[in-house]
Amino acid sequence: MKRIIFTFLILFTALFNVNAQKGIDFSRTYPGGGKLLMRVDSAAKNVFYWHIFPNLPQTSFNYLPEVNNVSIQINFRKNINITNYRYTILIDNKPVVLNKSIDLAQLKDVDRGEGDVFRSTTLGTFPIKGKIITTLVYDIEKAQDIDKSVYYGKPIPRAKIQGFSKRFKTELGVDYNWIKDPKEKTNLILTEKDDELTLVKDVSDIDYLYNTTIKDKKTNKIIFKSTAWEYGGIISEDHKAVPYIKIDKNIFKKSGEYEISIQPSINWTNCRNCDISPKEIEKYITRHTLSITLDEENYTKKELLIYALIVAFSLGLIFLVILFFIKKRNKKKLVENEQQKNMAKIQLNSIRSQLNPHFLFNALSGIQNLMNKNEVDNANKYLSKFARLTRNVLDDKELISLSQEKTLLDDYLQMEQLRFGFTYEIISSENLDLANIEIPSMLLQPFVENAVKHGIAKKGIDGKISITFMKQAKDLMLSVTDNGNGFDIEKQNIGLGLQLSNSRIALLNTIYKENRFILAMQSTTKGTNISLTITDWL
Repeated sequence: MKRIIFTFLILFTALFNVNAQKGIDFSRTYPGGGKLLMRVDSAAKNVFYWHIFPNLPQTSFNYLPEVNNVSIQINFRKNINITNYRYTILIDNKPVVLNKSIDLAQLKDVDRGEGDVFRSTTLGTFPIKGKIITTLVYDIEKAQDIDKSVYYGKPIPRAKIQGFSKRFKTELGVDYNWIKDPKEKTNLILTEKDDELTLVKDVSDIDYLYNTTIKDKKTNKIIFKSTAWEYGGIISEDHKAVPYIKIDKNIFKKSGEYEISIQPSINWTNCRNCDISPKEIEKYITRHTLSITLDEENYTKKELLIYALIVAFSLGLIFLVILFFIKKRNKKKLVENEQQKNMAKIQLNSIRSQLNPHFLFNALSGIQNLMNKNEVDNANKYLSKFARLTRNVLDDKELISLSQEKTLLDDYLQMEQLRFGFTYEIISSENLDLANIEIPSMLLQPFVENAVKHGIAKKGIDGKISITFMKQAKDLMLSVTDNGNGFDIEKQNIGLGLQLSNSRIALLNTIYKENRFILAMQSTTKGTNISLTITDWL
């Protein structure tokens, strides 16, 4: 009696498990890819879901080796126009639903948590054991963007290597040497003429699922990896494009054994109720050994490191010797440059010491001229301007601001106006900060003085002088223009002030080597223009 009861319990448990296996657990959902979710048998294990591939970003792969039935559900966010969507379902590549619209009446609101509400409906429940179900979902306004989800209920086939080919150079270009149906190990000799190795795989409906790696068995390091197969270059006997990959010969650095692995791109831990052992996973992996012999050996990293250190030490020693002599030469050159610069400054001060008496003599002559004309009031005004001007002229500053230079020129021209009655203007561009831009002191004064004495002195009230401070990119442009009778630039007898100024500019170019002081003169019977450009000054 006990034996009968025990047997009955065993049968009941078995029947219960079978029914549980066939029944779908609608309380548990899995991502199916894109907008799709799926539900599977209650007792199903090893449900590998939602695998996406770099070369096929809109294709999702779901591996369901222990599932009998799958329920496929589609979800839409509230803001999506569902009427535009269509779907197609294929079982073993045969359409069972073709370009069908979503049944709006069947849509239900589903809260996925955190207030994320979707509109959802079921596309159907399908037997999956031993089958491949493919769903295509697309918006008719973007028909080219198709989300493809594959539900794979068959055992994934182990990839088979159909052959290898070596490509080598010939006088006419390249040729190939084929090894078909290789065994577990292939011996290859790679010569200097060989440049590429091609690996050919058998054709399957899921070629995109397989990735290929090559590992150096000595170092246990991966030296090559590919997740995409090429098509079109090799055709099988039944006229199908065969998948293949190209491998650069240079990945093989040393003679030795290399392991090729072709396996499905499935994360075996990305599943629910995972119960798959490493031994079972190995059933999906194709392994092949390449025994490579190189006629020209490449150096190991250790050898390269030793040689690199020797070369680096030698180069470093040479560099230090060269650096020593360069520093020694630069130090000598720096001393010479400093001596040259100091000499130029001494000469510059000498020129300035000549300019000051020259200017003072001319100014005193002007006062004397007014006194001789009995213009006592003008002489007193002249003398007042002359006093402030003298203080600025005798100031020993090497650089003064443009604002100070403008004041100095204003004082001088107002002083000379009392004698000759001419008009003048000093114009500066708005983008110049006169108070914070410095130039060598009394840089323009000799040119202005020349314009007065030799340009417009005889014109009286008809004389006019225009002075401009302009900015052009990083250059400072200064100019003095008068409407006098002009002079012959070539004769060089244009007054001591201009001669000294030419010498001064030449010396300034030796001191400020990063800048250039460029003097240009134009003179006609209608007037004279003197422009001075200081490059990269601003």
